[in-house]
Amino acid sequence: MSLHSGYKSPGDCPAIIPVFPLPGALLLPRGQMPLNIFEPRYLTMVDDALRTDRIIGMIQPEADGGGPPMAPRLYRVGCAGRITQYAETGDGRCLISLTGVARFRVESEIAATGYRRCQVSYDDFFSDFEPRAGEEAVDREAVLKALREFVEANDLKVDWAGIEEAPNEALVNALCMMSPFGVREKQAMLEAPDLKTRAEVLVAVTEMELVRGDGSEPTLQ
Repeated sequence: MSLHSGYKSPGDCPAIIPVFPLPGALLLPRGQMPLNIFEPRYLTMVDDALRTDRIIGMIQPEADGGGPPMAPRLYRVGCAGRITQYAETGDGRCLISLTGVARFRVESEIAATGYRRCQVSYDDFFSDFEPRAGEEAVDREAVLKALREFVEANDLKVDWAGIEEAPNEALVNALCMMSPFGVREKQAMLEAPDLKTRAEVLVAVTEMELVRGDGSEPTLQ
């Protein structure tokens, strides 16, 4: 099942959306995020989204904690994604893929109905609706240099041919989404004002990890 997005501006997007709090999960505009849904409240969330606008907001719980275990305090910025693939399994789960639409800022939380919903605004992230905005400002060589050093230090295998062919937006966003860094680092990448700054955050965090060299999460101050 493949569903395509028609969201072209902030005014096209729903103001009240379900949110899925998941630490370490970073969705960015036009990025693809596969999710394995099994908790009953989130199965209900997916069903409800499919019946309406197919939008789910990915957002991280705050790294410092706070709030009750079932409703941790959330960062104020997340990314709305549209369900573009959906499949049911034989054991009650569903497998979905979200395609990032745009970042949002939480204005308030709506009373719980099993899963969490928020009133959100997309107005601070108008450029998210413009594919490949700001690509020319990205220091691609710095990104690739950091990636090569990280790959070598961790003995990883990557598809270099695919990486070389990827445009800057797809390259930077995919590397940020797949990066093994912590909640604060992922949030800094998400909240970067533009693609150039996001690439700089990615490079800086990668370089910090290489300097540490002990396999622990870097800390972004």
